[in-house]
Amino acid sequence: MLEPLHQLGSRLLDLLYPPLCELCGDGLGNGRALCGACMEDLPRLQMPFCKSCGEAFEGEIEGDFACPNCATLEFSFEFARSALVRDPRTLDLIHRLKYGREVYLATELGRLGAEAFDDPRLAPALLGKWPLIPVPLHRKRQQARHFNQAQELARAISKHVDLPLLNALLRHRSTETQTLLSRRQRLENLRGAFSLGKQGRSWVKKFPAGAILIDDVLTTGSTVDECAKTLRLGGFQKVIVVTIMRG
Repeated sequence: MLEPLHQLGSRLLDLLYPPLCELCGDGLGNGRALCGACMEDLPRLQMPFCKSCGEAFEGEIEGDFACPNCATLEFSFEFARSALVRDPRTLDLIHRLKYGREVYLATELGRLGAEAFDDPRLAPALLGKWPLIPVPLHRKRQQARHFNQAQELARAISKHVDLPLLNALLRHRSTETQTLLSRRQRLENLRGAFSLGKQGRSWVKKFPAGAILIDDVLTTGSTVDECAKTLRLGGFQKVIVVTIMRG
């Protein structure tokens, strides 16, 4: 049986330009960007963690709990689940994808992000074939960056979890950076920034059960919450958030 052309092309490129692990520099093959050891060494989000936002809890605790940040909040999404906890190596990979335009890193980050779907709470979404919906960028920012990192991550994750990718949301306002804003300021900054696009309106008429929002990092949750609110108002019954890293 002939080897698929893309695999053959990858092997030829490996011979011409031997790839190196983006973290440790060891040699690689088959178009990979991270070696197995570095992939395994990146710290995963493990129990116990907040049932709402996925904030990790250091120590032992029995049963579900909500972290102090979520105890008094009501989100428009069911819960948020990250694959990895904050780590300088993971953050560096995300920043290189996002700001360095190293789009090929989305493949490895998406592979890691797909591990979040091992959470049994995501079983109904997998069974129901809920779509993966990337958090959108404003048109001007996407033109400047030439891609949307959340969309690239969603595309990579979809290959591992066999869920459709749906560009359901539009971003109408180019909001100022959220980094230095409080949660209240972030919410005000995002108010009315998103709407359900044509693809989303068409999908929800036939399959309203739920959707999975995809983003790179979850910090306060204000962006994904505004997106979830827009999806819920548009007719999606449930929204779950999946991110690569918990900030």
